[in-house]
Amino acid sequence: MKHYIWSHILLVIGLIIGYFLGGIPGLITVAILIALEVSLSFDNAVVNAKILEPMSQIWRDRFITYGLPIAVFGMRFIFPIAIVAVATGLSFLTVFNTAVDDPVTYQQMLQANELGIFAFGSAFLLMIFLGFFFDDDREEKWIAILEDNSVTNKIGSIQHIEMIIATGIGLVLTYYTDSTTVALAFFGGVLLHEMIASLDDLLSTNGVRHGVVGLLYLEVLDASFSFDGVIGAFAVTNNIFLIMIGLGIGAMYVRSMTLDFVESKTLTTYKYLEHGAHYAIGALSIIMMLKMFHHVPEMITGLIGVTFILVAFLHSKYFTKTK
Repeated sequence: MKHYIWSHILLVIGLIIGYFLGGIPGLITVAILIALEVSLSFDNAVVNAKILEPMSQIWRDRFITYGLPIAVFGMRFIFPIAIVAVATGLSFLTVFNTAVDDPVTYQQMLQANELGIFAFGSAFLLMIFLGFFFDDDREEKWIAILEDNSVTNKIGSIQHIEMIIATGIGLVLTYYTDSTTVALAFFGGVLLHEMIASLDDLLSTNGVRHGVVGLLYLEVLDASFSFDGVIGAFAVTNNIFLIMIGLGIGAMYVRSMTLDFVESKTLTTYKYLEHGAHYAIGALSIIMMLKMFHHVPEMITGLIGVTFILVAFLHSKYFTKTK
């Protein structure tokens, strides 16, 4: 429970601030946003744990020390404002003032640029899923009919298959949306993933991800998950400060879960949990692509992710008992 102490403290502080900002409705709004963030990012915690596991204790500590302010203020407050500013050509200060003084207009501006946001996030998450699905070094298979058959093995042997699949999907999305923004955002997400992977190969030692690169990868991964939460949060409230507080506390709980998973070796105990998390990431990537054309409720998005994790957990537990 030691990893959750600060999360619990921030929860109390956040609920109190929510009450002062909006009374009982404000307090309830913060609680709902916390639940939304955790449900959408639970699989993120599992993947984070896998990345943090081989890293030194100092970088695990920095995951909280440096990562939390970036997650709360950067990804859930500053970054969405920056996206709107770039997309609209307005200054950052103008968009910031709009977010504070006229949240309804800010919401409309953010939603008007959903295509680019979803394109970037879906591309980055897709590359993560494909990298896991076609990983030759992965010994454990979960859904054998999908992961361990002659067709999958043959396709997986093709060099740069992840890039080929992602490029094909990106071209299809560009064609059907007829949007330069989608093209730039999607292939930008693919490029960023490959850049981080290249730095990882350059700076890693014996397969252990370098601290700086690992932290960068975790923050970009968190950003990809946060896009959906930030946009979905406006269905709950237009108050940008309540959104930042609720989603920020949720992000803190996700980080606490990550450190808990690492220390308790949860991924070793439950062998299919990592698989479930990556399938949830793949599903979220597909959902973000679908959101370019149709509305998908955040509740469905969260439930799909939690379902994959729950099934993987139960299957792991069953495997342990029958072993």
